[in-house]
Amino acid sequence: MENIVEKLRKDKGLNQEELARILKVSRQTISAIENGKYNPSLELAFSISEFFGLRIEEIFFPSRGGKENEKE
Repeated sequence: MENIVEKLRKDKGLNQEELARILKVSRQTISAIENGKYNPSLELAFSISEFFGLRIEEIFFPSRGGKENEKE
C-alpha cells in the first residue's frame, strides 16, 4: 500500500515526532507508515484521515505494482 502521509505531514510543517504525539503513536510508527513498511490499523487510518481532513482513500491507495496483493 502506498500513501501520501509524508507529504501531508510536511505540508503542515510537522516533523514525525510531532505527528506521532498528535496521533498517540510512536515516531517509529509514523516512519514505517511513510516508508510503506507498515500498514496502519483501520482505527489509525481513520485518525490520520480525520487529522488531515481527507478521506482514507485520498491518503492510502494500493501499490501501483499490485504484487503485494497477489496470493501465491
